[in-house]
Amino acid sequence: MKLIKNILLVVALLLSLISSAQVRSIVDFNNGWKFFLGNDSLASNANYNDSKWRSLNLPHDWSIESNFSSSFPATNQGGALPGGTGWYRKTFTVPLSFKNRITRIEFDGVYKNSEVWINGHYLGKRPYGYINFSYDLTPHLNYGKPNVIAVKVDNSLQPDSRWYSGSGIYRDLKLVSTNNIALAEAGVFITTPVINKNKATVSVKYNVSNTGNQKEIVKLYTDVYDATGKKVATSKHIVLRSIPVGGYSYADELQINTPLLWSTAKPYLYKAVTRIERNGQLIDEVKTTFGIRSFHFDAANGFFLNNQPLKIQGVCMHHDLGALGAAYNHAAAKRQLKILKEMGVNAIRFSHNPPAAALLDLCDEMGFLVQVEAFDMWKKKKNKFDYNLYFDEWHERDVQAMVLRDRNHPSVFMWSIGNEIREQFDSTGTTIAKRLVDLIKAIDTTRPVTCALTENFPEKNFIWKSGALDVLGFNYKLYDYAELPNRFPGQSFVATETASALSSRGSYDMPSDSNRLWPPDGKTPTVKGNADMSVSAYDHVYAYWGSSHEAALLAVNKYKFMSGMFVWSGFDFIGEPVPYAWPARSSYYGIVDLAGFPKDVYYLYQSEWTTKPVLYLFPHWNHNNGDTVDVWSYYNNADEVELFLNGKSLGSKSKPNDVLHVKWRVPYQPGVIKAISKKNGKAILTKEIRTSGTPAKIQLVADRTKIKANGTDLSFITVKLLDKDGNPVPDADQLIEFSVTGPGFLAGTDNGFPADSTSLKNHKRKTWKGMALAIIQSQQKKGNITVTAKSAGLGMSVISLKSE
Repeated sequence: MKLIKNILLVVALLLSLISSAQVRSIVDFNNGWKFFLGNDSLASNANYNDSKWRSLNLPHDWSIESNFSSSFPATNQGGALPGGTGWYRKTFTVPLSFKNRITRIEFDGVYKNSEVWINGHYLGKRPYGYINFSYDLTPHLNYGKPNVIAVKVDNSLQPDSRWYSGSGIYRDLKLVSTNNIALAEAGVFITTPVINKNKATVSVKYNVSNTGNQKEIVKLYTDVYDATGKKVATSKHIVLRSIPVGGYSYADELQINTPLLWSTAKPYLYKAVTRIERNGQLIDEVKTTFGIRSFHFDAANGFFLNNQPLKIQGVCMHHDLGALGAAYNHAAAKRQLKILKEMGVNAIRFSHNPPAAALLDLCDEMGFLVQVEAFDMWKKKKNKFDYNLYFDEWHERDVQAMVLRDRNHPSVFMWSIGNEIREQFDSTGTTIAKRLVDLIKAIDTTRPVTCALTENFPEKNFIWKSGALDVLGFNYKLYDYAELPNRFPGQSFVATETASALSSRGSYDMPSDSNRLWPPDGKTPTVKGNADMSVSAYDHVYAYWGSSHEAALLAVNKYKFMSGMFVWSGFDFIGEPVPYAWPARSSYYGIVDLAGFPKDVYYLYQSEWTTKPVLYLFPHWNHNNGDTVDVWSYYNNADEVELFLNGKSLGSKSKPNDVLHVKWRVPYQPGVIKAISKKNGKAILTKEIRTSGTPAKIQLVADRTKIKANGTDLSFITVKLLDKDGNPVPDADQLIEFSVTGPGFLAGTDNGFPADSTSLKNHKRKTWKGMALAIIQSQQKKGNITVTAKSAGLGMSVISLKSE
């Protein structure tokens, strides 16, 4: 069966290559790989026997497949998961007709220290785990016969990261074949230098490659299509009469009448199709998605998109996808972005490294501004084996690869050269900052460059002294915001990190108006942790360098010159489990937990960042008799909120100045707690929470009941414990066992609790605060998928999905 499947994969590859042999062929190269965890120096040989290796498809992260352990050298800062060394091999065939073509392999990211061989020939090494790179396979290919590509991935030197990195070929892989005359890799650059309501000028820069041995005459042009597929503009048909061996660069302009602009609210996209013809025959074609938008920063008034003021409502995001680890998955990434969009997020800082290219495609489509960040360190290390080992040799190639890959994305509006770089404290920061900015500006002058800085006094900040930064990004220290225009006259500002507030979904410590620095700053008393390793979900716990979410929101909103903020962080992520030690293995910083379940503070941002009516009430209403419970409410589009306990009014309250919630201190009685938001005395929304009984059944709710039979699509199933009346039970947890039948499988489980040491691939998961998550992945086969969840004393619950 495996042999037949591999033959079909080779046939599909051949058909794809042959069908587009006259132009450009781009083949998804993710399927049909063999993998071995360990090191074998002979595995690079073409005739090596890999028949006993594991078969899998990419993207792949081997670290996430392990159990968590405190013994791994990455430590819990790196997710308490292993690194190691792994090998990947793939056998494929290209047709004889490709002998006179150029074929290369394009990696979007391998973590890390990858080395690649084709048919035993060494192609090269790439240390940085977050960057794209490619190799020319042409000189070493066997045409019409099998070829073997081998990739060694070495993530054995640990610790190397302040968060979970993952290990392996964890992003997409493509095989690209072109004629000798073709647009170079990243050879089309589109900008929109002039925009008004009547027309937009689209500038197209070309880099044409000639790998032949003689000069060529070709015709080069670009057509632009709108979102409906209608052609709306055509460039001149440029005749290039003498393309020299090596290549040629050219620039052209075309006009689009009555352009539709890309924005975070309406992310309208155009498609440019650039073609090369020789003797009337099409020999190359490149499609580039782009958006028409303008933006600028104003030192006094902040950020403007399409000449309209826009507050940057952003979050910082690491790259892992929870139980899926670092392996990129379209459905999982889209789910994360959808959750953030519903919260009111309009911008993302991908920290502290370039993200997957496919993730930027989603940001283009869904309307997110993106700050792409190059590095977390330069020459001065933060971990013993981090990028400091490679910076001198590789920073130029890595930062240029980032810009070349991402410069056509309308979502990308800023480049960042680093995060809390240690060179900001001495003069080496001045030299390196200028060098990095120069490298970026040599490729793209249309976007500002920033750096996430901690030092906000000019005399202490040597990166700022370079004079190279277009926008100053500052992390935390919101108490100094008012002084920034005086300290840095004429500069534009953005809060590149705010908050570092901590919380666990569904956990509440009282009193809630007692703010806690945790970890402490050395001046305040040490905070004692909770026995269950939870952190209170009221917005009153934060690291000493940070603040509460409310304080950060109020500070950024207070000053027009502050362009906006990026909250640390949007989602919890694996690694950096401040404030606890093992068995905590993932972060508490997120507004959304690792399973994708919003924490209470999610609704604070939703009430401030959206116009949709919001009334949110918490905590749950299962407490002990005699308890005094702090009841909070976030709301908008209303003047006040009235609270009721078992039908009795506890009074109405409005948000006072500099506070973004209302609060009551309520002697607990079981029953119903209810809130009604009102405007001009008229009820707007009602929210009520009931005391629940003991768990009686399991509820399963899928975010999607129909998924694609492509082997990668996902359905995220939320598991809730309910009492006999259907009320959620937030204070009892049960072990749930999952099983799947049909053309799908269990890709992971989670409950959002950062100190659960059960493997994220385990088919058994205990709920946390009454909830858990099961992730179901499709196979490459249509049919019905049945998911069953069972628990002792609760029986079983079943949900059906369709793979089509």
